[in-house]
Amino acid sequence: MVDITHKKSTLRTAIAQAIVQVSSEDTISAINNKTVPKGDVFAMSKAAGLLGVKKTADLLPDCHPLPIEYTDISYSIIGLQITVLVTVKTIYKTGVEVEAMHGASIVALNMYDMLKPIDKGIEIQHIKLLRKTGGKSDLGADL
Repeated sequence: MVDITHKKSTLRTAIAQAIVQVSSEDTISAINNKTVPKGDVFAMSKAAGLLGVKKTADLLPDCHPLPIEYTDISYSIIGLQITVLVTVKTIYKTGVEVEAMHGASIVALNMYDMLKPIDKGIEIQHIKLLRKTGGKSDLGADL
């Protein structure tokens, strides 16, 4: 891991996204009506995403374990696309970009797993960092 002992703790924030593209309006209806056979897609995927954020350092060897002070997971649906936004905050010596992207990835994978029995055409797209603030390389504007 990179030596961060010389860095100062500051408020670090990252916002990442993932897009889940489904192939049918029936899939969107099943999500909204909570009739997906495996359960409530948004609630279960949020729980999976929270675990993903917290477990990032356990799975990616160069990530520092750090205190997660806040995580928010939100969804928006436009047509057949579900946009997942994951916001992560900490007060620490290093940023939370990877934690936010990992959380978004896990949310999208969980959605895929829950929806695959009813939709064989699901795609996960555009996992990316949208914004990061704090630290030396503060990119306060949207990326």
